[in-house]
Amino acid sequence: MKSETQKSELAGQPDGAGERVAGESLPVCPVCRNTEFRTLFEATDRLYHTTDRKFQIVECKQCRLTRLFPPPGAGELRAHYPDTYWFSPEEETVDRLGEIYRRFVLRDHVSFVCRALESYQTDGLVLDVGCGGGLFLKMLAERGYRVAGLDFSHDAARLAWRGNGVPAVCATLSKAPFAPGSCAAVTMFHVLEHVYDPHSYLAEARALLKPEGCLIVQVPNAACWQLKLLGKRWSGLDVPRHLWNFRPSDLDLLLDRTGFEVVRRKYFSLRDNPAGLATSLAPALDPMARRIRRLGESPRSQLCKNLIYFCLVAACLPFAFLEAACHAGSTIMVEARRKS
Repeated sequence: MKSETQKSELAGQPDGAGERVAGESLPVCPVCRNTEFRTLFEATDRLYHTTDRKFQIVECKQCRLTRLFPPPGAGELRAHYPDTYWFSPEEETVDRLGEIYRRFVLRDHVSFVCRALESYQTDGLVLDVGCGGGLFLKMLAERGYRVAGLDFSHDAARLAWRGNGVPAVCATLSKAPFAPGSCAAVTMFHVLEHVYDPHSYLAEARALLKPEGCLIVQVPNAACWQLKLLGKRWSGLDVPRHLWNFRPSDLDLLLDRTGFEVVRRKYFSLRDNPAGLATSLAPALDPMARRIRRLGESPRSQLCKNLIYFCLVAACLPFAFLEAACHAGSTIMVEARRKS
């Protein structure tokens, strides 16, 4: 179970004070340091229903970075992050078919990281921040890489060890038990949008990297077609857990200011893009959301809903491919290198 202290450390604390929106102080923009914002729309937790509170999505008037306001305080995080968020305890005893599916949709993540490592042939640890159940790291280990996971959930770290044989520790990046300059790669899949201070998080990752090491970051793409079409119903906003909504230009500038240069981008994820669109269209069918909400479905009802959801994901594939081909996919995966 996640402790309040760990959650507070993961998020950090907002720095500075911006203009007052809805009677509260908004921190300065971490990309351009501007203090003026405009409200785009209001939204609430339509996926897990952890709250019916309304949050604003606001946009920086200067660089147009969007964010959640007001950001949940440390005391709220437990309610908004269920104990099995982004990993399932069933993974430890998962059936063979389920593992085959997850391995299939993770192949492009693994291939992206392997290509980055092979291009520089760097020895060292591959550290996955927010490792969840550890299947991604297990797939890398099977290809001969030394791997380790980091997660702020005790249960996720334990599952990575027991279920997938991956060494994992429960800690935040600022307190990671790894020596500076020891990592060939640091990966962050859907992590950066959750932290209050992404600038510091990237700086901490840079300190762990070898001079020739690489950083792999994946975040939802706030410049995608799905957001333009669906607005606040886009699942990539994930109110109130996502504090930031990055466009490619936002991510580029943030990486540049933390000592990185972007080498490569990818706008499609087989695991995330079509499923994200399906969840946007029918959040009540999302399997993880249904499991977390503990709806008490019968086996027959569960199977029927899973099949309908899978068909919807398949139907979303052509659109997900098209928007990605136009560099407007619903996720951005970036390879970045330390500046010399």
